[in-house]
Amino acid sequence: MDSMIRFDEYLAHLAAGLGHADREAGLRGYCSGLMLPLARKSVEPMAAHLDPLHASARHQALHHFVAKADWSDTELLRRVARWVLPTVDLSAGGYWLVDDTGFPKKGRHSVGVARQYCGVLGKQDNCQVAVSVSLACEQASLPVAWRLYLPREWAEDAGRCRQAGVPEDVRFATKPQIALSQLRALLEAGEPHHCVVADAGYGVDSAFRQGLTAMGLPYVVGITSVVRVWPPGQQPLPPKPWTGKGRPPVATRRSPEHRPLSVKKLAQSLPPEVFTELTWRQGTNEPLSGRFAAVRVRIAGSVSAKQRLHPQQWLLIEWPPTQAEPTRYWLSTLEEDTPLSELVRIAHLRWRIERDYQDLKQDLGLGHYEGRGWRGFHHHASLSIAAYGFLLEQRLRCGAMSGPDGQGKKNLMGCTVPALPADYRPRGRPARTAARGGLDHDVASSTGCLPDA
Repeated sequence: MDSMIRFDEYLAHLAAGLGHADREAGLRGYCSGLMLPLARKSVEPMAAHLDPLHASARHQALHHFVAKADWSDTELLRRVARWVLPTVDLSAGGYWLVDDTGFPKKGRHSVGVARQYCGVLGKQDNCQVAVSVSLACEQASLPVAWRLYLPREWAEDAGRCRQAGVPEDVRFATKPQIALSQLRALLEAGEPHHCVVADAGYGVDSAFRQGLTAMGLPYVVGITSVVRVWPPGQQPLPPKPWTGKGRPPVATRRSPEHRPLSVKKLAQSLPPEVFTELTWRQGTNEPLSGRFAAVRVRIAGSVSAKQRLHPQQWLLIEWPPTQAEPTRYWLSTLEEDTPLSELVRIAHLRWRIERDYQDLKQDLGLGHYEGRGWRGFHHHASLSIAAYGFLLEQRLRCGAMSGPDGQGKKNLMGCTVPALPADYRPRGRPARTAARGGLDHDVASSTGCLPDA
């Protein structure tokens, strides 16, 4: 089937969830603009290239659709997933990938912008950060939930939030809390209990891990080297004997001679023969491999809290032979009989979400939105994901996921960019100087008028 016909069918499928038939034109124009080969995919350049002769009117229409129209991002993303999933092979298992991404931003008025860590820049700077959940398998991945992280300084400033259009029911939540709420909503909508994969920014949060377990979701999450565990074969001391008064003690104990270890110290205490060289994926130039070990441990928890005995889980360690110490660690609640190769493969599936972000930002304008409001930020991201979903489905149907020609990767196949009129000037450009061909400077100086002192 011709890709343009398929695109029309896709947009009709999405438009059915917008709540009003008049919004289909905005959806069609916005998604088409996002897939044009433009350097900047904010509203104005897209409008100018979509309808060069009526750029101003198209700009107003697209801006209203993305920033003002009251349609559901959740419903749009649900429909994107329903279109793409029939072409995705989940027979070998699916995974929920949790991550966040930053958008450098100047000023202080754009919703959620604050000085915080920005992964794109690799440092603290002014930016917006959004949390996402993607459905992934070995074949592909697709973002299915998206939510802006609202820093505390924003969440506790009612006037600022009201001006940016933040919904009244939105309260401050950490990134792990946002991710848990996204996963909970997916499960309540009937989605499967896939294994969750996340980096150490989420894995070090014990409440996040406990929340996943409470929802019945196994996980493979990164942690830092300072997380403390009980080594294989060890566990905390049992609770104190009950004296017969009050409630029976339930808190486990430790002593100066019987204490947990950091995962770094535990890894360094393991014999070399425990580690195995494994290849987890074929890279662009060569196979990706490393040296790994996995042992069964118990999380130690906080010293001050009343801790019960935690169940055993996997500690996965990566220690390259060229390094003096281990470089990465993961915790996993996958089954006890899970092979080491499977743990390694799943832990490294997280690369897919990085590829999603790369394509969405570089090719589909994810970070190009110039508005300041909550609704526009989320609408623009949902539409970028919608455009990405169509191209992903096209690649899967054509079997071109890893083709050398990259067919369908960046732009809608067969699309062209209309030429701009010769007199078109973007907003914000200096006004053209008026023609002064008939001005006689000699006459002006002969009037005897002197310039202002």
